[in-house]
Amino acid sequence: MLDEGTRAVVDDGDLRTGRDRFERAFRLAESAGEERAMAVAALGFGGLWVHEHRTVAGSVLLESRIRRALGLLDPQSSLALRLRIRLAGEGGYRAGDTTAVLALLDQARDRQNPMARAEALSLAHHCLIGPEHGALRRELAAELVAESFRTSRRSDLLMGLLWQTVDMFLDGDPHAERCLSELRGLLAERDHLAVGFVVSAMEVMLAVRAGRLDEAEALARACTERGIAAGDVNATVWQAAQLVTIRWYQGRVLELVPLLSEVVNSPTLSAVDDHALAALAVAAVTAGDRRKAVSALATLCGHDLGDLPRSSSWMVTMHGVAEAAYLLDDAATAARVYELLGPYGHLPIVGSLAVACFGSAHHALGVAALTMGDVDRAVTHLRDAVRQNLALAHWPAATASWERLAVALVRAGRPDEADAVRQEMAVAAQGAAAPPPRTAAPGGADERGEGGQGQAAAFCTRLGRKWRIGVGGRSVLVDHSVGMFHLVVLIANPRQEIRAVDLVAGLTALDGAVKDTALSGQRTLDRVATREYRGRLVRLRLELDESKAADDPERAAAAQAEHDWLVGQLAGATGLGGRARRFPEGEERSRVAVSKAVRRALDRITVADPVIGEHLRHTVHTGVRCSYWPA
Repeated sequence: MLDEGTRAVVDDGDLRTGRDRFERAFRLAESAGEERAMAVAALGFGGLWVHEHRTVAGSVLLESRIRRALGLLDPQSSLALRLRIRLAGEGGYRAGDTTAVLALLDQARDRQNPMARAEALSLAHHCLIGPEHGALRRELAAELVAESFRTSRRSDLLMGLLWQTVDMFLDGDPHAERCLSELRGLLAERDHLAVGFVVSAMEVMLAVRAGRLDEAEALARACTERGIAAGDVNATVWQAAQLVTIRWYQGRVLELVPLLSEVVNSPTLSAVDDHALAALAVAAVTAGDRRKAVSALATLCGHDLGDLPRSSSWMVTMHGVAEAAYLLDDAATAARVYELLGPYGHLPIVGSLAVACFGSAHHALGVAALTMGDVDRAVTHLRDAVRQNLALAHWPAATASWERLAVALVRAGRPDEADAVRQEMAVAAQGAAAPPPRTAAPGGADERGEGGQGQAAAFCTRLGRKWRIGVGGRSVLVDHSVGMFHLVVLIANPRQEIRAVDLVAGLTALDGAVKDTALSGQRTLDRVATREYRGRLVRLRLELDESKAADDPERAAAAQAEHDWLVGQLAGATGLGGRARRFPEGEERSRVAVSKAVRRALDRITVADPVIGEHLRHTVHTGVRCSYWPA
């Protein structure tokens, strides 16, 4: 059992099989009174990483076995030292105190036992993933690579190179991918499930940086499958973190509220990992659930935000807290984030073992400064964030920093500079999304479809009293307004001219039923729309009753919000006695009204997402006849 467990973990990286074999070996050794075998089995049961046993029961079982084996060994033996190192690593990781494990590492260095030194180096490194430990981590990783030639264990070399790669990504080293390539080469010769799982997670992170978000999502699914095959406890946790990153840059983080509500209470989430709670706060406020967002943020902050453990997810958590504070207009929390994150502005925000990246820490500092009302400082940080994100080749993060920089410049009273930033961003976006060269398909048609339309068109979907409007992989939520209503109609009918009077008249006027009729005879809501609204109200009332009976407050709140909006629309469209209101006469009045309403909607969209706003400003045309012409 011991040999099979060792081969599984050390040679193959098969953590599940290793745990099973070491579990059985410990029980056999315990019943036979084999003290040394018990110690080796207890060590192996701990696994390759620190904190593999996440549940309370699992971690207590591991530590009790280590202590039992320790009590039976000579305290001066190398095996006893290895057990003490594992015990210190487990306890120090959860407590955020590396004093004990580093002291034991010094003892291991004095021993003539390369295996004890290699294990101590790897475990100590894993306990030092906070942003303040960069230089020490790199020393330990280099030492582990050197030690691997003394142990002759391939897994020690792989772990040493893996830690070096992680360190370089955490430090924003421009040569990180060179180290990753060397690691890929070794894995190509012979796979190692556990190390290969981490490498596949890094591939997801790099795809996100490159802006290939759909590809990143597919890679994330494959990564999860590798993690499950390896028996790594992080398989589903990392998948959730990767999905948060992808949805964040797609502008779809609000979709993750149900998932994040489960993840924050998952027993497989590390005891020192708080990123999911920060992401939940952002997703909830974006979805309009301010109460859930405030609660999540208050839970995170506790007595003091500075009490959060400096784990491998700490910077990602601070990034999420800064964003949530911005959306909630919480200046006090933003100020504390700024104080805590300030010393690490030069670093990228990279989570865990380089499995997710949110770009430069200057972005979070700029967002915090903006929330605090210090717009000049925000502008400085956000300019630095753009520069660093471009150096990282993190295009979604660079775009996000450009967007917030434009907002900061507008608040600083520098609109011309804000326009220049938007133009710079638009140029970069066009370069990133440049269509491939046209290739003649059979019959002479363009491969990109009829008419050769290569650029993504905008889309709109209704979410309660808001609209989700997007272009390509980007989207944003915008409050309902008359101008948004007109935009939705235009976007739904691309490359078609629609009269302003017909836009004012309502959606069903577009089918030709009211063409060439006097505007004064048109209802603000036609009969079909009114009937559909009232039918939806009936269904919503039933849904409200069902959700209350099922004690589902979130579903009830969503139904109530849509119900109230529809009631308001019907009330605004009817006059005394329920008769339909009618518009005043005149195409010119309609032209002016539509133009102003659309312009106000475009202004709001541009503030929320300058890239989408820029696209619509160039493609939406208003006048007596209005249209949407995607390139």
